[in-house]
Amino acid sequence: MSETDLKNQTTSPATDTPANTQSQAVAKVMTPEEAASKEAADRELHASVLEFDKLENEAIHVSHSYTANDIQVLEGLEAVRMRPGMYIGSTSGRGLHHLVWEIVDNGIDESLAGYADRIDVTIEEGDVICVHDNGRGMPVGIHKTTGISAVETIMTVLHAGGKFGGGAYKVSGGLHGVGASVVNALSSWLEVFVEQDGKKYYVRFENGGKTVAPLKEIGTTDRTGTTVRFKPDPTIFKETTHFEFETLNTRLRQLAFLNKNLTLTLSDNREENPVCREYRYEGGIIEYVKFLNRGKEVLSDKVIYAEGEMDGILVEIALQYNKDFQNQIYSFVNNINTHEGGYHEEGFRSALARVLNKYGKENNLIKKDESLSQEDVKEGLAAIVSIKHPDPQFEGQTKTKLGNSEVRKVVSQIFSKQLERFLLENPTEARAIVEKGLTAGRARMAAAKAREAVQRKSALDGITSLPGKLTDCSSKDPSECEIYIVEGNSAGGSAKMGRDARTQAILPLRGKILNVEKARDARIFKNAEINSMITAFGCGFRETTDVSKLRYHKIIIMTDADVDGSHIATLMLTFLYRFMRPVIEGGYVYVAQPPLYKIQKGKRVEYAYKEQEMDRLRAEFKEGYKVQRYKGLGEMDAEQLWETTMDPARRILKRITIDDAMEADGVFSMLMGEDVEPRKEFIQDNAEYATLDL
Repeated sequence: MSETDLKNQTTSPATDTPANTQSQAVAKVMTPEEAASKEAADRELHASVLEFDKLENEAIHVSHSYTANDIQVLEGLEAVRMRPGMYIGSTSGRGLHHLVWEIVDNGIDESLAGYADRIDVTIEEGDVICVHDNGRGMPVGIHKTTGISAVETIMTVLHAGGKFGGGAYKVSGGLHGVGASVVNALSSWLEVFVEQDGKKYYVRFENGGKTVAPLKEIGTTDRTGTTVRFKPDPTIFKETTHFEFETLNTRLRQLAFLNKNLTLTLSDNREENPVCREYRYEGGIIEYVKFLNRGKEVLSDKVIYAEGEMDGILVEIALQYNKDFQNQIYSFVNNINTHEGGYHEEGFRSALARVLNKYGKENNLIKKDESLSQEDVKEGLAAIVSIKHPDPQFEGQTKTKLGNSEVRKVVSQIFSKQLERFLLENPTEARAIVEKGLTAGRARMAAAKAREAVQRKSALDGITSLPGKLTDCSSKDPSECEIYIVEGNSAGGSAKMGRDARTQAILPLRGKILNVEKARDARIFKNAEINSMITAFGCGFRETTDVSKLRYHKIIIMTDADVDGSHIATLMLTFLYRFMRPVIEGGYVYVAQPPLYKIQKGKRVEYAYKEQEMDRLRAEFKEGYKVQRYKGLGEMDAEQLWETTMDPARRILKRITIDDAMEADGVFSMLMGEDVEPRKEFIQDNAEYATLDL
């Protein structure tokens, strides 16, 4: 992961769409002889297919029965290796990093139980992961049911662990007891060291979780804790087995914020100069909110903090307002980020609006006929809502929404009392917060008219609802349709002439679109370029976004390969992130990569997309070649644009994904916000990764 946590994944022509569909290339004109030859070949192929189908059907009737003998029973960890996606989400880079979280979560559980205050994560050479915690250590005695040590039971039996029944852990995260065994199943090898009662124990597993030898005592120690080392199985993680330092770093920093007084370290020993980070936050989520607001102008230096316990549920809330228009509200249950919210967020939001309205009216800041909505009071708000629940119920397997309805009342009561106290004790801050909400309310009402106009326009049926600048494709199947968002009319003209008219639509934009990070809704919805995109995509925006109505399953941002082009692409991504985030999360957004150079020698023509490629071609051509440096897409004719950037068989697309929404949120605010200093620091820190554009 990069610092932005907006990860660009280069995709192959056959897989560069969420539906794994590929647009058809423009048909080539054939001579009569070629057409006749192709027709004969097609007839021969058709006959062969019919014969094959006949033989296959006969074989099916003979050999494919459906009896008790056909039911396959997967024992032990075989089911995990057969269907890893069911347990870790995917076998991509995201699933790979999930293995680390499952082992780290075991250490976090020891911390929550009061037995560990340090977790060390190390990336060793060969992308081996080592996780050590100084907790009690896994139990080493013989398990009465399995007849093997408890360590081996935990590592080889699904749903075996201390997270069931509430005996060992009051609260826990992770995969509810299947995490450690799943990591074992998906590793080439895994080994466990346990230190407890003055003794050190060791056991190793290989080939997908098979025990090499039973747990054995290997020495003495004066420490307690557990160390797990493992190497992911490349036959499972075929896409990558490389761990991204920033991905691990971001999550461990987050865990340190959420668990005050817990030290987490990350060391990367793969390079000649090892890198190490250490995180420990005495203030917990108070420091988390300050981190979210870094580089922003805050209404007050004070962070509002509330904590309490009711019915066995621990609640922690921290918030601070800034002068921006966006909000950052993140909720957690047992350290699990609930991306879709839930009853804990509902309790927080309703209490915030209710208490601010009450205070505002009692102090004559809000008129009797006025009131602040939940939308009004969240403008410029950075907040963390973290609860610890002994029996959380999540909606869906992804654990992104909390479904325990009793939590709403608990959060509301605990937060309301402490927020009321803060407002009474800090009248200056209270007035500033209420006035910001009133300003946001007036802006919301002004924006409503412009927003309704956009929605009415989008709701119209037929071609009349589409923007006039859009050159649409003829296909109505979204899974094969793609829309190129092109910078400028010149490039738009070439793209229109060179495209595949059946599947490729072109929407040219005039220069740089509005920076939505710095504008209120009323101005945003009056912007012609933004209206064009909203109308063309057809999926709505913000809370009304519905990807099932998306007219194109590829939204391709195609800009010049220069600084201005990168800025325009960033502005477009900022808009999509703030207004249509589900479209990015669904994998429908791409950035096209146009070539930097055209190099020609005689009839041979090559294109270079990177400086390194150009260096290689110069060495290969040696001399007598011509070089054309493309300063913009408008310099390419239709044929060149098709060959280099639009032909599905040859183009290079980068899919935009969001691995960590919070980090992405912060980076968008940093790159596109008002404060210059954080942006300057980012450029200085990342200058070494920039390429020199000659």
